[in-house]
Amino acid sequence: MTFARRRFLHLAAGAVALPALSRSAFAQDYPTRPIRVVVQVPGGSAPDIIARVVGQTLSERLGQPIVVDNRPGASGNIATEGVIRSAADGYTLLFAMSANAINPAIYDNLRFSFMQDAAPVAFIGKIPLVMEVNINVPAKTVPEFIAHAKANPGKVHLAATGNGTPLHVSGELFKMMAGINLTNVFYRGSPVARTDILGGQVQAMFGVVPESLPFIKSGQVRALAVTAEKRLAVLPDVPAMAEFLPGYEASGWYGISAPKDTPPAIVARLNKEINASISDPKTRTRLAELGCIAAPGTPADYAKFIAGDTEKWGKVARKAGIKGQ
Repeated sequence: MTFARRRFLHLAAGAVALPALSRSAFAQDYPTRPIRVVVQVPGGSAPDIIARVVGQTLSERLGQPIVVDNRPGASGNIATEGVIRSAADGYTLLFAMSANAINPAIYDNLRFSFMQDAAPVAFIGKIPLVMEVNINVPAKTVPEFIAHAKANPGKVHLAATGNGTPLHVSGELFKMMAGINLTNVFYRGSPVARTDILGGQVQAMFGVVPESLPFIKSGQVRALAVTAEKRLAVLPDVPAMAEFLPGYEASGWYGISAPKDTPPAIVARLNKEINASISDPKTRTRLAELGCIAAPGTPADYAKFIAGDTEKWGKVARKAGIKGQ
């Protein structure tokens, strides 16, 4: 081999290795500027508040500002696609939500695949719900409610806050597993639905625990079951739905995702610091007050959870005929 050819091959090999070396060096210096976290809902909502709570602690650990950017619309699809199309450099992240696991089954023309185009970074936690009924409903337990619904098919109304939302699909899963026919009544938000369940216009709803807790404690509504796998410390006397319908579990959730080609070293750094952030006692307590049960884990844990939740709600959505609006 001639000297010229050897030199050419040496330079070519160096050129191939350069991008990998540059990415590695880049990851070691990360972060050197503010990080943007895109939230799929408007400011002031529970997910927005949780993103800011986690962001504050994360900012302190990373030494850079965490900028929350609210991009509501199209059930989170606008924000999700925007992040997926962003540079995979760790400076644009998605505050992922349950909708990201539900939407693939209810929207036919998504221009992205959340599972394939987003890199799982860190799971933040689950948001368990509580099934509550108007106090005049003649049922004090889930079995009694199921019996009442079977005796009055289609006459019992179930409030749902938005088509395809966790509160909606949780109710659909309950109907399927219980073998009952409830009539859905859709609302733009929990406050309006709450007014109607208190007034008796609708008989039942699946609510977010912190929002429902004052009404349960005051006796204005009756809690029949929580949707977590086990009973909750804040409602110790309220059984888990799985005690009556084995295998039932339905929770909202939050996590952090990034564009799919984000360097593994950056994903690992973010995962480590996010886990530490949500494990911080003050942050963990604040998350619990907002109804979020912190659940630190690896990116692989988060990916496995997303895959399972996507499959689960896909089956429910298809069986119930749920389509995005």
